[in-house]
Amino acid sequence: MRYACGIEYDGHGFLGFQTQIQEPTIQNCLEKAIAKVANHSVRLICSGRTDTGVSATAQVIHFDTTVNRTDYQWIMGINTNLPRGISIIWIKEVSEDFHARFSAIQRSYQYVIFNRWIRPAINRHSQTWEMQPLDENKMHDAAQYLLGEHDFNAFRSSACQSKTPIKTINSISVIRQDNKVVMDVAASGFLHHMIRNIIGTLIPIGRGDKAVESMLEILISRDRTKAGITAPPNGLSFNIVKYPKKFKLPEGPVEDHLPKNHEK
Repeated sequence: MRYACGIEYDGHGFLGFQTQIQEPTIQNCLEKAIAKVANHSVRLICSGRTDTGVSATAQVIHFDTTVNRTDYQWIMGINTNLPRGISIIWIKEVSEDFHARFSAIQRSYQYVIFNRWIRPAINRHSQTWEMQPLDENKMHDAAQYLLGEHDFNAFRSSACQSKTPIKTINSISVIRQDNKVVMDVAASGFLHHMIRNIIGTLIPIGRGDKAVESMLEILISRDRTKAGITAPPNGLSFNIVKYPKKFKLPEGPVEDHLPKNHEK
């Protein structure tokens, strides 16, 4: 049997999603917790890896098992064995042709900048602080140059393992919510550090240090040295994954309710 799960996690204190020698990682914690409920070792696949310090409100994973458990037993059992910074929020049995990574048709991220001259004390690990005033309208206008299919080499890290720099951004917006400047972006896929490098390029535009049109020049150049610095990971969260309707999976976080088969 194959199960898909929706996961949320606070990236602060974890060394990214992917399993590595150093711990803790999100994947290691999840695999150990699932294995305790399944009574056998588990190797899971995620919809998109996140870096150290990056959070997620609706990451999706899948794993295979031979044991029968109710949805309630899976969720309660796994969450009991997870650190408090990680939770499974839904689980669903899926067909064997489902793949958390390769079946995804769109992924969405959000980046939050706390824009006030005094540094934040509250939620400081889930937002990036920028003390200089930002013009969110200029940032939004600059971001629109990135819509559609482009070569995003200018925003690609040197460690990126993607076979191609060609990606398609389906939507991107920058708005202000009181002291917060929020960028939402959706695409079929992203390059390593792509969003953080875009933010690092948008912030000088928001400050007025660079023109709105400089974003187009940077994009066309395909030169990483022309773009801004890589913005910090705090502030970035993995939000929504879309799959073909045939899989009937939730999009984004779900309402808090007991699964139908909640009997213990």
